[in-house]
Amino acid sequence: MAIRRPLLALVLACLLTTGLLAGPVHAESGAGRHTVGYDRYSLTIDGKRIFLWSGEFHYWRLPGPALWRDVLEKMKAAGFNAVSIYFDWGYHSPRQGVYDFTGVRDVDRLLDIADQVGLYVIARPGPYINAETDSGGFPGWLTTLKGKARSTDPAYLAAANEWLGRIDRILARHQVTDGRGPVLLYQVENELYNVKQSEEESRAYLSALEKKIRSDGITVPFTGANDARFTSGTGAADLEGYTVYPQSFNCAEPGKWKPVPDDYGQYRAGLPDTPVNFAEFQGGAFDQWGGAGHENCRTLTGPDFERVFEEANIAAGATMQNFYMTYGGTNWGWLATDFDYTSYDYGAAIDEARRLTPKYTEQKFLGYLVQSVAPLRTTDPLTTAPPDNAAVRMDARVDPNTGTRFYVVRHADSTSTADDRTHLALDLGAVGRYPSVPSAPGTDLTLAGRDSKLLVAAYRFGGQELVYSTSELMTQGTFAQPSGTGEQDIAVLYGRHGQDGETVLRYASQPKVTVLSGSVRASWDAGRHDLRLDYEHDGLARVLVHGGTRDLLLLIGDDQAAGSFWRVDTSTGPILARGPYLVRGGSVSGHSGEVALTGDTDQAGPLEIFAPQGARSVRWNGRPVRVTPTSSGSLSGELAGPRPVSLPALTNWRYRYETPEAQPGFDDSAWRAADHTTTDNPYWDGKAPVLYPDDYGFHHGDTWYRGHFTATGGQTGITLSATVTDHGAYAVWLNGHYLGSGGDGSKHFDFPASALRPGADNVVSVLAENMGHDQDRAADDSYREPRGLTGAELTGSAATLKWRIQGDQGGEKPADPVRGPYNNGGLYGERAGWYLPGRQDAGWPTVSLPHAEPTPGVGWYRTTFRLNVPKGQDVPVGLRIDDDAARHYRALVFVNGWQVGRYINDVGPQHVFQVPAGILRTDGENTIAIAAWGLDGSGGLGDVSLVREGDYAGPVSDSSRRKESPR
Repeated sequence: MAIRRPLLALVLACLLTTGLLAGPVHAESGAGRHTVGYDRYSLTIDGKRIFLWSGEFHYWRLPGPALWRDVLEKMKAAGFNAVSIYFDWGYHSPRQGVYDFTGVRDVDRLLDIADQVGLYVIARPGPYINAETDSGGFPGWLTTLKGKARSTDPAYLAAANEWLGRIDRILARHQVTDGRGPVLLYQVENELYNVKQSEEESRAYLSALEKKIRSDGITVPFTGANDARFTSGTGAADLEGYTVYPQSFNCAEPGKWKPVPDDYGQYRAGLPDTPVNFAEFQGGAFDQWGGAGHENCRTLTGPDFERVFEEANIAAGATMQNFYMTYGGTNWGWLATDFDYTSYDYGAAIDEARRLTPKYTEQKFLGYLVQSVAPLRTTDPLTTAPPDNAAVRMDARVDPNTGTRFYVVRHADSTSTADDRTHLALDLGAVGRYPSVPSAPGTDLTLAGRDSKLLVAAYRFGGQELVYSTSELMTQGTFAQPSGTGEQDIAVLYGRHGQDGETVLRYASQPKVTVLSGSVRASWDAGRHDLRLDYEHDGLARVLVHGGTRDLLLLIGDDQAAGSFWRVDTSTGPILARGPYLVRGGSVSGHSGEVALTGDTDQAGPLEIFAPQGARSVRWNGRPVRVTPTSSGSLSGELAGPRPVSLPALTNWRYRYETPEAQPGFDDSAWRAADHTTTDNPYWDGKAPVLYPDDYGFHHGDTWYRGHFTATGGQTGITLSATVTDHGAYAVWLNGHYLGSGGDGSKHFDFPASALRPGADNVVSVLAENMGHDQDRAADDSYREPRGLTGAELTGSAATLKWRIQGDQGGEKPADPVRGPYNNGGLYGERAGWYLPGRQDAGWPTVSLPHAEPTPGVGWYRTTFRLNVPKGQDVPVGLRIDDDAARHYRALVFVNGWQVGRYINDVGPQHVFQVPAGILRTDGENTIAIAAWGLDGSGGLGDVSLVREGDYAGPVSDSSRRKESPR
């Protein structure tokens, strides 16, 4: 019998009042629809609690839809159940009213893949996203629009609503609440705090956006990343969140830590009625031009950081954590903001080449834990006795429903690099008191430097009762018995290599203990009915305990051994696999007993599988694997590795110097006249003409200017003002004579007397680089700060310069719509298509690298190479440039027409540029085109080579693959 809406509303109101249900209900259940709710503990879906464990991924930083699946599957394999995605307005809109959602911009396809992989989506479409990207995600054309951004200014809101109307209609088709997709939450705007506008203005702006978004059919809860600034009142999100980067971004000193905040209670205090939500928690760090490099960032935020800080978040009661970034990707083309270079690796758990790092393994440990231990979703603080070593701190939480305890043990000084030993006094309520844990003589709980342990106690799972363990719990589940005729529980425990471990389980009577491998000592306490297991973490130990409701197999490993396990949840039950580089997913056929797994190997090696009852055979990536049963109840076999792949040397380079725009006879009549006498740009100084490239529709990359004047003979020089930002540059010629280069600010250039042509037309030619627009973090329109020339004044004459300007071909109507508005700038070779494959360069002279070009300006280098990567293999490839840092040049790197790198030889730090499959033809011919701009006589190009950054046998290339992998 259907419940009428008024009655349903009354029932829901009563539940909200009594605290049995909190948060909005956005859709009625039934017909495939789902309800999304929440209370102070956690999110719920159809009343079932979830621990939201999410990673950040930006599709626009990986221009290959087939690889989106690869990254998302790797996230799912690490225990993530959600992915957070910024949707970049500027990436989809080259000009006002025009939007592209095809090809590498196909958001429908992205959301379908996330759904197929089994990840919820936190949608973050801005309009402003920050993200270290050009203009913080605003489109180039917005820089010329009258009206203040991130406000209720009508002109800005009209533009923002245009974007929201386009992206929302896609997101609305994929909402959990409609039962049609993975979109679980919707973030309104981004980081609207520490801004140069009043709270009242910010609230009015957020409220206007929320009304628009709801009118577009978005029904999932709204989230925020505003540091709990808008938890109630006008503009408040349903679920506010925090943006927390505790180590900041000092990658130059990766060993220098900031401590865990003393008052983690601030996060709960700021969100008293909703889950503690870290909308962005530090998953790495960005680097800058001239920086230390992303490997340093990965060290700064390495596995030790993840253990200490992410477990501290759990100790604070957080049940919503999103890590920024989990895969950073590439600022290909001109995507980056002004201070960021091409790589956006971010020191993330999955690196730019899509390789798994040690950080990935650490996140897998915690990801598996939070997904398999349900009591973590409802915990309250628990007061405990301190450890017996004052150098050690312990925070505790308890699930009020089950009594399960969670203890986070770390150094009192979280930056400490000392090794500390301690014992814990655990009061487990009805389970009992344990005054000194570990209790075995001569053992202790050891904390290595900058370490943390999350210990579980008083926990029932399957048919087992875990009293406590000084090992950390990775995962648990129910699998087939060794005989294959019944079921056994399995738990994976782990700890640092060589450290003591102690696990205590409770049974009604003394169980039988069989140590299948490793060194484990068992003892029985008849008074407590406790079985105690003592051991040292060393490799993998296996202990079978018989005597409970079900047999228990404990797999006790050190970090390395435990990291080799993969868990896949299927409708038949969980699969636990050990050995391969990656297990992406799988299924179990109840009829045939076949376990079908997909994954990757980086070398030949063993595969061991623990599967549900009835499993008898195994397929790996569609191929049968010969397996045999083991005494642990698993199936064991061998997997082949990838075939060796070698990369060709890059030879047969052809070279052509361009820069015809510097010559006086160059025809610039088709260029736009830079003759605007006013502008809506708030940074305008009132001088005319306005020279800002954005005002003429050129928003990205290099821009050429040609200023004409009739010389009287009295002109002695020119003073140019420019904004090219840090490490940007511009170069100046007079009638083809090179005058030099400059950077931010004003600079005077003398005219050589021999270069001036009195009584005739003279041309000042300027090539200026737009390193990227600023972001708009403070909501002060800083993204509109002009780029390129901002002023010019002749010395010795009042003659007027008449300027023409040329940027990327087509401007806001890109000549290359497939690659889009960020791929190209205004170099002659770009406008002529020299960056594209198939261009005729047979007449160009051949050169060998390294090559010197003494004439300042731009020269192009082109070559081709062939690859033959075996089908079913993933070989990440980078392109490397090596040269003497004293040479003063910069370069744009194109592969098959895609700009995959911006290189500044004397600044760095980047020398290797990723070329993802899809851009790279792994079975055929590829074209490299490099435009090198020399700013003095030391131009040219250094050695260029291909770098193999891995070799994996797996199903990455099968972009149409679908499989069972439920959320």
